[in-house]
Amino acid sequence: MGAGHAHRLYRHGRSPVHRLPAHCKLAAVLCFVLAVVSTPREAVWAFGAYALLLAAVAATARVPPGFLLRRMLIEVPFVAFAVLMPFVAGGPHIEVAGLSLSASGLWGAWNILAKGTLGVAASVLLSATTELRELLLGLQRLRMPPLLVQIASFMIRYGDVIGDEMRRMRIARASRGFEARGVRHWGVLAKSAGALFIRSYERGERVHLAMVSRGYSGAMPVIDEVSATRAQWSYAAVLPGAALAVCLMGWTL
Repeated sequence: MGAGHAHRLYRHGRSPVHRLPAHCKLAAVLCFVLAVVSTPREAVWAFGAYALLLAAVAATARVPPGFLLRRMLIEVPFVAFAVLMPFVAGGPHIEVAGLSLSASGLWGAWNILAKGTLGVAASVLLSATTELRELLLGLQRLRMPPLLVQIASFMIRYGDVIGDEMRRMRIARASRGFEARGVRHWGVLAKSAGALFIRSYERGERVHLAMVSRGYSGAMPVIDEVSATRAQWSYAAVLPGAALAVCLMGWTL
């Protein structure tokens, strides 16, 4: 992998969670999410226990609640879908605050909200304590197909390149007095999108030729190989281990 690539979700810190190898954290989050998804929706108390576990991880990582909540706003479209379920689902209906709501729809909405929110929170905590470069190295360490890792790496790196191209084109349009105010300006925006595609394609060809001239043969070199100790694996296993215990209790109680 190449040089590091900072992202807005990452929060610099020196906590024990930050110091864990990326592949340990990836495995821990995956196992935690699997435990959450496997929990019966009727075990309402179990989801509260999961939230407390994530709160403990956030406190250990020194991630402020405001930072976490702002980045969880990506879940809003799914929340809107879940809110509609009690009104459109079939089955027996119950009266809630003067509204006739589907009982199965209420359970379905709760299932989506609880499990989705916990999954998003776990993902945000992972990205807040792990740099993108480390995440890619962690995926490679977990034996993810190298081609998929390379695609993700290039997508992340050239997202900023395309963003810069869009910014320069927007400045060029503004310097010529253009301002999109209605449907009649959509043609100009469509031409800008076409020009952006061509520029991005040409930039990709130039980058590929530069990589080939420097010895690229289909695999990115790994500058440093990070391995995890048994103690680090044990530390990372605390979260999924506790989640598994809660899941089992949710099925038995």
